Amino acid sequence: MRAFTYERASSVEAAVQTAAGNREAKFIAGGTNLLDLMKLEIETPTHLIDVNGLGLDAIETTADGGLRIGAMVRNTDLASHEIVRRDYGLLSRALLAGASGQLRNKATTAGNLLQRTRCPYFYDTNHPCNKRQPGSGCSAIGGFSRLHAVVGASDACIATHPSDMAIAMRALDAVVETVKADGSRNAVPIATFHRLPGQTPQIETVLDQGEFITAVVLPQPLGGKHIYRKVRDRASYAFALISVAAVIQPDGKGRVAVGGVAHKPWRVEAAEAELPKGARATATILLADARPTEQNRFKVDLVERTLGAVIAEARG
Repeated sequence: MRAFTYERASSVEAAVQTAAGNREAKFIAGGTNLLDLMKLEIETPTHLIDVNGLGLDAIETTADGGLRIGAMVRNTDLASHEIVRRDYGLLSRALLAGASGQLRNKATTAGNLLQRTRCPYFYDTNHPCNKRQPGSGCSAIGGFSRLHAVVGASDACIATHPSDMAIAMRALDAVVETVKADGSRNAVPIATFHRLPGQTPQIETVLDQGEFITAVVLPQPLGGKHIYRKVRDRASYAFALISVAAVIQPDGKGRVAVGGVAHKPWRVEAAEAELPKGARATATILLADARPTEQNRFKVDLVERTLGAVIAEARG
């Protein structure tokens, strides 16, 4: 690990100003992803800004009946919160499907959204990786690609987004609240928060330099069945081969987002109109532009089968 300096931010504004003026600075909260990357010298910040003391750890209802979740709320606290369990069961289930209890106790809401891919080539500095070193190439293309994206990828990167929480929040139409370097407030729909790789896979979100997440806001609760189903190589402490986050109404209509298949949480609203017709019709539109490799072609069928299981569970 390389040497770095450290400070505890006294306010959101101070944290943002420091980060905006130093491209080598990083915010740190739980550190469950950043510290690992620093040890491998994949992330090499020269300055860390500790934001744990900024009081952004509240969960509160909004005036229109939604829920505002502070950026520093720990995953364990969010998953176990009474309102989340009662009204946003999809989010609670997704959080409990991720990582381990120890990591959930440290990981934060904002950090979960910002965690970086678990592509093995990204973590192995002996292999070229456009996400780690832009322009060097993508070792996963033509390499071991079983865990990689089947849709929304590019010839520069086929990595997937690792977050379970983000998949659920995409289905729930969350909005990410931020503060920019000039002090202005911003609200970013989660649909546009994460970027597809294109030719710049190292740029993973729409956040500007120094822009800081303060909260995530959920709209009014959705009725119906909330189901999160994660398919992985082992029963716990593993990232998704694919995951399905769904809210299904009694008439069969609903919402669905998929994880483990793309560089960002994958949702195609046009596919949701097909939910009453079943999994095949829905998956056909959901993955219409799929370009799997020989090693991960099974994911296309796996999405359809898992979605079928989710629809069957919703129907009882």
